[in-house]
Amino acid sequence: MESCYCLSVLPSTSSLLNPQGISSSYTFKRNYLDFHQKVLVLPICTKQFFPHTNRLDLLLPKQTLPLKYTRKHKGVIFAASNRQAWDFGRFFRTLYFFNGPPNPAKFIESLIEKLSSSASTKPLKKMETSGTVLVTGATGGVGRRVVDILRNKGLPVRALVRNKEKARSMLGPDVDLIVGDVTKTETLSPEYFQGVRKVINAISVIVGPKEGDTPDRAKYSQGIKFFEPEIKGDSPEKVEFIGMKNLINAVKNSVGLKDGKLLFGSKGNITGKLAWGALDDVVMGGVSASEFQVDPNGNEDGGPTGLFKGVVSTANNGGFTSIRTKNLSVPEDLSAYDGIEMRVKGDGHRYKLILRTSSDWDTVGYTASFDTIRDQWQTVMQARFLCSLAFFFVTRNASFFPLNLSCNLIQLMYSKFEYDGKLNPTFEEGSFQLPFSSIRAYINEPITPRFVHVSSAGVTRPDRPGLDLSKQPPAVRLNKELDFILTYKLKGEDLIRESGIPYTIVRPCALTEEAAGADLIFDQGDNITGKISREEIARICVAALGSQYACGKTFEVKSTVPFSEPYVIDPENPPPDKDYDEYFKNLKDGITGKEALEGTPVPV
Repeated sequence: MESCYCLSVLPSTSSLLNPQGISSSYTFKRNYLDFHQKVLVLPICTKQFFPHTNRLDLLLPKQTLPLKYTRKHKGVIFAASNRQAWDFGRFFRTLYFFNGPPNPAKFIESLIEKLSSSASTKPLKKMETSGTVLVTGATGGVGRRVVDILRNKGLPVRALVRNKEKARSMLGPDVDLIVGDVTKTETLSPEYFQGVRKVINAISVIVGPKEGDTPDRAKYSQGIKFFEPEIKGDSPEKVEFIGMKNLINAVKNSVGLKDGKLLFGSKGNITGKLAWGALDDVVMGGVSASEFQVDPNGNEDGGPTGLFKGVVSTANNGGFTSIRTKNLSVPEDLSAYDGIEMRVKGDGHRYKLILRTSSDWDTVGYTASFDTIRDQWQTVMQARFLCSLAFFFVTRNASFFPLNLSCNLIQLMYSKFEYDGKLNPTFEEGSFQLPFSSIRAYINEPITPRFVHVSSAGVTRPDRPGLDLSKQPPAVRLNKELDFILTYKLKGEDLIRESGIPYTIVRPCALTEEAAGADLIFDQGDNITGKISREEIARICVAALGSQYACGKTFEVKSTVPFSEPYVIDPENPPPDKDYDEYFKNLKDGITGKEALEGTPVPV
């Protein structure tokens, strides 16, 4: 004896079979699952899914429609005479491509679970965009001053330290501390850097007097000029070069790249890590069909481009086509970026770009619509995405958020519906095509530094031809004796410049414990000598974080006060606060001092 059940599905509850949010009524029958409205027939047995149940009145009232079938269906399934054929084979291939071999039991179990659970009425919690500044070397002479300045400005600070007790006593009870060592990758846990958007790196190899120092490092504070130095602790290679490499790798995803993060494009993944497949209204009984192709000569420069093309139809209550990537093996962290930029050749239609943050089918997603101009290549930039819990963005509790997510997959869609269920004003049935050559996450302009590094004047001088070393600072003269300290500092700088991270490299002359406020000289090319206070360098680092003029610059800095004269502030006439942008504006790109080593001309 055959048992018969009825199941109604409301809008946006079935993530796979009901992506457009259209109510449907289904009848379960032994060996078949009939969609009365969609006329979908699947060969599955109800006892396999509901062994202890003879009745499933899940949602009422249920709609009763005539049931028409006489035999087991395979392949294309035909509905009433006023409807078009539905391609079961394509439906199955879609499931198989994105999910692997479908498990009907798990699918029905998931469907029932979604229907029986109450929909949340709470509004979505806004994603928090953290602007935390990470300070490394936070217990050093410059680093601890940087922490104080940032906190006084009310900015969120996180300090990477090796000794928590020492750091807590020095920085105070309220500073967010993470314990790690840049020379040991296993101590740099990824969660330490979540929410970090900018870095001030004041880590340096430790140089101290051979004869020892006082507990408060009084000799060291006077400067290397006043004692015979030696390396204390880890070598310059380990700290300045290997440590820099580890730190860059640890923060790169969270701080972002100047040129953005390429998700799809001709520089590596036109046919690379992104596996695209069609996801059309066949999953809800429709007949629209699309595909992804690579056009080897379709780009505006004659190179390869991706192509989203197909035919869209509203038959059988359909009306959308899309291509979608498989879930990425490692999600792309886009939290450091301000939006998504696409390069497309339009056809006059409005499309949707969809990003999803989970590998599940029915999950939080982010969508942005964009209009195209017929037969023109154009750059489409989307900075605000709509967040929704409903599949394919027939939304509930939706609101716009800036981009701040980890992306599991990318989807392009052409649909008769907008994200809010309204009609797409440019929708037309029939053929369409959208060539797209790139998809990348971008940082808004003007771009400011995301990584400020405290290096040292003199890093290019040890190997500079014709240089009189007797007139150079001790670190230059003793570079070899100090395990090539300046050589590895320069190698560390090169890692930053090559990383793609927006950066500023500050090269102070000899550091002192004097107060900030003296007049300054900024220079490039690594030629000057002199002194400057640690407090001044800390202020310069913090100022550089917010200056577009400091981005991509390497420079040396010293005060105008000679070494032989102490700098003392007159309490009755304190120096005015400096506008460091006035110094940054005069700096040029591409000048590092290596020009003298490589025989290359200095940029003008």
